[in-house]
Amino acid sequence: MFRKILVAMDRSDSNRHVFNAAVTLAQAIGGKLMLLHVLSAQEQGYPDASLMSKMMEDPDISREEAARIYLQQLETFKEKGTNLLRSRAQEAMTAGVATEISQTQGNPGYSICDLARTWGADLIMMGRRSDAFLAKLFLESSSNYVNHHAPCSVLVVRNQTANPTKIAVAQTDHVPF
Repeated sequence: MFRKILVAMDRSDSNRHVFNAAVTLAQAIGGKLMLLHVLSAQEQGYPDASLMSKMMEDPDISREEAARIYLQQLETFKEKGTNLLRSRAQEAMTAGVATEISQTQGNPGYSICDLARTWGADLIMMGRRSDAFLAKLFLESSSNYVNHHAPCSVLVVRNQTANPTKIAVAQTDHVPF
């Protein structure tokens, strides 16, 4: 049923559990993965455009120099995303799971749904963090968008260390009525 699994990833420490769950599922069902990283200004570490504006106001820095610095920071951010994807793809392939990678820039929710549609995903796996208000607002709105607009099933994987009580309930074999 779930042969093509799209895994939405970011560079946060909490994305590891989503990746591990996706690899485990793909191994169990003989599925393949598409690892996606969306370059977004809301992600931690994304170059701050307001700093470029401030540099442009500095009489000692030319506009060209400010733009060059910003573009260099953006390129470094892209490289870190690509390196993450390649590293995780290698891990998945070592575990015997066929894996592709994709990195795009834009709105995470829209980009996830768009790739799921064009790649023909059967399932989207993504995480949900709640460590900071802004991250929570951003990621929950992305997962909410994906839940409402995805062309396939969506599995939001919670960080198992975040709430052990709920995990214990979720791991029971059945729920008595």
